[in-house]
Amino acid sequence: MAVDAGAVAAAMDAAEKVRGKYAALSFATIAILVGLPLWWKTTETYRASLPYTEIAELDTLLFQLTVPMSVVFAKGTLLAGQERKLPFRNTQETEMLLNSKTSVTSRYEVSYRQATPQEEKALLLASVQEADDQLSPAQGAPVGSLTVYVIPQGSRLLPQESDMYIGKHRSAVVRAPPAAKDTLLAVDAQVQQVAEVMSCTAESLMGALSDRVPMGQPGAEWKRPFKSSLGYEITFSLLNPDPKAHSLHWDIEGAISRYVKPLLDKLNSVAEFSVDSQILYYAALGVTPRFDAPSSSYILSAHSLPHVINPVEARLGSSASSLYPVLNFLLYVPERSHSPLYIQDKDGAAVPTNAFHSPRWGGIMVYNVEPEAANETFPRHVDVDLVQVMQVFLAQLRLLFGILPGPLPEKALLENSGNEGLSDWELDRLLWTRTVENVATVSTTLTSLAQLLDRISNIVIKDDVASQVYYAVESAQKAMRELELGHLDSAFQASKDAVTSSERAFFDPSLLHLLYFPDDQKFAIYIPLFLPMAVPILLSLVKILRESKQRKKVPTKTD
Repeated sequence: MAVDAGAVAAAMDAAEKVRGKYAALSFATIAILVGLPLWWKTTETYRASLPYTEIAELDTLLFQLTVPMSVVFAKGTLLAGQERKLPFRNTQETEMLLNSKTSVTSRYEVSYRQATPQEEKALLLASVQEADDQLSPAQGAPVGSLTVYVIPQGSRLLPQESDMYIGKHRSAVVRAPPAAKDTLLAVDAQVQQVAEVMSCTAESLMGALSDRVPMGQPGAEWKRPFKSSLGYEITFSLLNPDPKAHSLHWDIEGAISRYVKPLLDKLNSVAEFSVDSQILYYAALGVTPRFDAPSSSYILSAHSLPHVINPVEARLGSSASSLYPVLNFLLYVPERSHSPLYIQDKDGAAVPTNAFHSPRWGGIMVYNVEPEAANETFPRHVDVDLVQVMQVFLAQLRLLFGILPGPLPEKALLENSGNEGLSDWELDRLLWTRTVENVATVSTTLTSLAQLLDRISNIVIKDDVASQVYYAVESAQKAMRELELGHLDSAFQASKDAVTSSERAFFDPSLLHLLYFPDDQKFAIYIPLFLPMAVPILLSLVKILRESKQRKKVPTKTD
């Protein structure tokens, strides 16, 4: 009986050991096959796929700008033999290579034809200005296109001293070259001159791509206008440093409505604009002007102008909270002890406008009041004449947006843009440069984002961020295609969409969620969780391996 009890206990002990081994192996198997994959899947960083290949292709920008042009010959301009060659087409190309990854090819697709009866009627009007207004609806010219009208040498449409007229729409009138055997061939030089004035220029394109131009090449340090943006905030400020002497009054609302609003309405397709105004009292320039005894006036020299902006800017209010870039226009009425005050240029000559502008910031104009009369009481009531002031501010506004007047050919007339402050072809030229700049900005933004996400693997990439990146790439590619086709309007809209999507993706808050989560914090979290569970399992597995090795070493008895 004792032997049977011992055998039963030994058998139960052996069975318990076997059951323990199977339990340990089961726990280990479940932990390895189920627990680890489940933990890995539930704790992994979600990263949606991105178009890295397409982004890398965008890093190389080979722009092809197609400018549709029409050369229209008035009756009597060509000989009968030359008229029979019409209509026909010709293509002219100019290439600007900035570096190995950036180039711009401007292709002018020129079509030659005779004038229609409606155009002939307009070209017979008394003045070229009336003809330009009549020809604009007759053309139906799309955005970015140009039309050049060639009139006979003896036509009275142009003054005798002029051979070219640049209108305020998308057309120009040129006089046929004198004593030319082949007028069709000779007029090409004039067409090229018109294109250089009215279309995208090398200087403007160089400025739009200056971020991609290596230092040392022309354009790298060019003082560009404001960078392309979806919107701008314009602030007009009246600075009255001496309110005890001057009580200033200005009808800024009426001036904005009369002078600024027409220009901003014209630029509405480029960006959104908001305009506000303010009056700042006891706001001094921060620079003591020099007294000039011969003229009994005070002088601000050119070298002191850079020191004027910082003290004044501190009073304007911070632009850090502004969503868009801020354009500041300041009208400064000097205090009575420093009146009159004049600005001098580098050569020591007085600036006619008594104003200066700072690139990518705004402009400042000094407004001198009339000398006070004898026995006049203070503060003096001063009504600011905003006609002259707004003319200066509008000229500065054009400069800040890069609407620069280019060199005109000899014997050329340039039509005033009128109340709108901007010609149609000037708007087109701005759209060319802004489209190119937008695509270059998208390329830089997406390339930086791709490099960041590729270098730091624990940044979460959500589906909405990936969709913004995909849409930005597609819009940038569409803008490049539309530029090549000569569809400037749709190309600009696509570039704006690309900029919007790329910036939303780049500044998405979710990209920074796990950016600064160091590895030591991960160990501090996971070790207390997994160590108590892993140690018994590992010890059991070690014991099982040790017993199996000992069992193999014990010799088996054979009869």
